[in-house]
Amino acid sequence: MFGKILVANRGEVALRIIRACRELGVKAVVVYSEADRHSLPVLEADQAVCIGPGPAASSYLNFARVLEAGYVTGCEAVHPGYGFLSERAEFAAAAADTHMVFIGPRPEAMRLLGDKIAARELMHKAGVPISPGSIGEIRDLRRAAQVSAEVGYPVMVKAAAGGGGRGMRMIHHQRDLETGIRLCQAEAGAAFGDPRVYLEKVIFNARHIEIQVLADNHGRAVHLGERDCSAQRRHQKFIEECPSPAVDETLRSKLGGWAKAAALASGYTNAGTVEFLVDRENNCFFLEVNCRLQVEHPITEMATGKDIVREQIRIAAGERLSLPDDAGRLRGHCLECRVCAEDPAADFEPMPGRVSELRLPSGPGIRVDSHLYAGYDVPPFYDSLIAKIIAWAPSRAQAISRLDRALSETVIDGLTTTIPFLRDFLKTEDFRLGRQLASRRD
Repeated sequence: MFGKILVANRGEVALRIIRACRELGVKAVVVYSEADRHSLPVLEADQAVCIGPGPAASSYLNFARVLEAGYVTGCEAVHPGYGFLSERAEFAAAAADTHMVFIGPRPEAMRLLGDKIAARELMHKAGVPISPGSIGEIRDLRRAAQVSAEVGYPVMVKAAAGGGGRGMRMIHHQRDLETGIRLCQAEAGAAFGDPRVYLEKVIFNARHIEIQVLADNHGRAVHLGERDCSAQRRHQKFIEECPSPAVDETLRSKLGGWAKAAALASGYTNAGTVEFLVDRENNCFFLEVNCRLQVEHPITEMATGKDIVREQIRIAAGERLSLPDDAGRLRGHCLECRVCAEDPAADFEPMPGRVSELRLPSGPGIRVDSHLYAGYDVPPFYDSLIAKIIAWAPSRAQAISRLDRALSETVIDGLTTTIPFLRDFLKTEDFRLGRQLASRRD
């Protein structure tokens, strides 16, 4: 096991990693920007190193400063959390060059799966179902028209390196195909430095289902069941649940098998998430692999009783997976709400500021992952997520009720938050009945 780990992140995920280190008897060193000087991870870590001013480009995204912090403090490994540098293959490779183990997949697997065209080709060969569309890159209009006619309009033009809603265009008619492809190529080239695109059929009225996988360095992989992440706005999740109300044991077994096949085919190690679209007829289509810890990992931990971050660290240290093959057996039902410092009435505009009073919920089945405290200044430079409120109960209905109760107990004075929006959404008939919520996702 490592003696000291660098935590290359901030906020609640940095705190989550520090706590896992502490339970393993490992010292944690956290990097921080000047804007985070008085943050809870800085107060809780064994050591803290300032790496620059508030803007992320000058601090959390600066490879050299992050890795130098690990070098001068004698860290043996680096955990990137999620966001920032977590899916940057070049950062993982640079960590190895400075003799630190990257707690995540190998750079080669990250590069392969980060290329959506290469990933589709790999999954197709591995027997993992992909959405109808092109297998490789679309290079000319004739091929694009042929593929579009075969799968049927509307089709989506997507960038090989796209994500988060960028680098994608929906095409409803053949007359718009050439213009859509050219625009998407230009956008992809400008945003990602890679103009390659591919085509796939738009899947309407489908759920966004993701499978949590863990794979060690000894050729073994397990899955920890599914998470339903269909509740989204602008391609951003705001409520996740485990298990999905639309997935039975048969489908769970299929999805888990495909997720393990995806991990093994790509040489994946550590924690990752294989994402699928599942339509109303239970047809499943591979979307992508997220090569990192997910924001919503707590609901899987609550439903399985497994500690994903602890397992990540153990795998990176060269240990074998300690989980049995049936680790994905789920108990009860768990939901997570992402509470953000945003104003829903102002088109979800970020609302940083000072927390004047804080009361977080507790009680049976409640978990809160947050870095807030009374008097804390939420900086304007980063993602607006300030807390994750998680509720577990024996049934879905009870979990929804418990989560609503927890939200009603939450007081975050001084900030405008999304709590009223989340409570209203929990009360909608479509959500309570577990109906389809997402039509498509990049």
